[in-house]
Amino acid sequence: MERFTVKGHRVCPLPLRGELADLVPRIHEVGWPTWLDPGPRMLRDVLDQCRLLTARALATLSWLAAGDLPSDLEWLWTQRRLTGPRQERMYGAAATVPDPVLALVVADWTWALGTPYGGRVTAPYLAGSAYPRDGHQAAHATMTLYQTYDRYPESRPAIAAAWAAARVTADWCKAAELHAAYGSETPVFTYPRGTIPAAVSVRPWIERLFRLR
Repeated sequence: MERFTVKGHRVCPLPLRGELADLVPRIHEVGWPTWLDPGPRMLRDVLDQCRLLTARALATLSWLAAGDLPSDLEWLWTQRRLTGPRQERMYGAAATVPDPVLALVVADWTWALGTPYGGRVTAPYLAGSAYPRDGHQAAHATMTLYQTYDRYPESRPAIAAAWAAARVTADWCKAAELHAAYGSETPVFTYPRGTIPAAVSVRPWIERLFRLR
């Protein structure tokens, strides 16, 4: 049963159960690198964490949209590189995100890639939400993400994808809270949708999770 309504391009969540809302802060807590090393290791680590966060956020978004969640969630929190059966389980959950809900994520993703301020928007959000109780680590992770976004154009679709999936999941909870507090439908905030990047610049996992082709 869907726990939202759709009016045009606007998606309005219904109030959430507490255990569903409690998932959202935790999905943001991934291990972003907190050092500046302009080499392949740092770039690889950033891209791996982007894939993990994007898949984790979309899986959670699918449960928020359905108003239900699995009984076992330990596989969702593991920080290891996303591979094998765990990857397929997370991808499978992400594949059930309803089309109108996924469209919100894609809109934010394309907006971030289309603005000249993409690094300034994505880096502080991802780092601050990953290390909410450690400003020192958050500051270092912000610089790592920002400089990776700035120096490595090939990283931008992945960083923007992680930001968009995590941001929409958090904004879904905010809209649901407003509905519960005031009794009126509140749409999930999204940025204006831009152009889908050329296929050559988009990694296969982004194409699969965002159902682009």
